[in-house]
Parts: sequence; structure tokens; C-alpha cells
Amino acid sequence: MKKILVLCTGNSCRSQIAEGYLRHFANNKAEIYSAGIETHGVNPKAIETMKEDDIDISSHTSNNINEYMDIDFDYVITVCDNAKESCPYFPTKAQKFHYNFPDPAKATGTDEEIKAQFRTVREMIKQYAQTFIKTNI
Repeated sequence: MKKILVLCTGNSCRSQIAEGYLRHFANNKAEIYSAGIETHGVNPKAIETMKEDDIDISSHTSNNINEYMDIDFDYVITVCDNAKESCPYFPTKAQKFHYNFPDPAKATGTDEEIKAQFRTVREMIKQYAQTFIKTNI
């Protein structure tokens, strides 16, 4: 079974959303993990936004990359430029992928405008995850 790691800065939004969709589209055909260079906790708006699409990430935890150093990943996906540039040396033969998604946690405006930005990023990640699984798993 293929092992996929999604890596972001804080493991609070983008990587959590990606983990949720990769799990959904892989349908138990891959092991999916997510981590951050730092841990900021799972963003409540990310949980709420995913729930709108019937994906429950409320039990996800925010994990540090160092927790996964002993896992031999097949794929590592960085979902922000900071993670790609700041990732510590990661001993793996994994094939690396990168897509710099906007950070919805930095959204500003009214509550509705912030929710709209979360939804936009969610849809971008959903499309990416679906294509990734179709192509690689």
C-alpha cells in the first residue's frame, strides 16, 4: 500500500484539507498522513468547510514532520512554498510533488468573505487530490 505525506507549514488548514480529500479519493488504497514544520492545531474553519462537503476531519491532529521520520513514504506533497523551502532533510526515496495553495487561515474580511476564501481553497485542493489519486494510486 502506498504511503503519502502532505506537508505544510503549520498542519492546520491546507495539509489537513488535502489529507481529508486524499483519504476520501484513495478509498483505503493508500495510507495518508499530514504534518507541518510547526504545529498550529487543526483550524476550526477548515473542519467546518470540509464538513460542508461531507468530509469529517474533526478527529485529525496537527503533527510535526519529526514524528514521521521513520516512515518510508512513496509520495511527499508540499502544499505551500514555505514547507517546500523550509522542510528539514527528510530521508526518503519518496517522489516529491509541490503545489502552492493560498493560505485560507490568512483570509481577511467579513465572516462570509473568510468562509468564501476557505471554500475556494477547499475546491482547489479537492481537484488536486482527486487528480493525484487517479494518476498515482
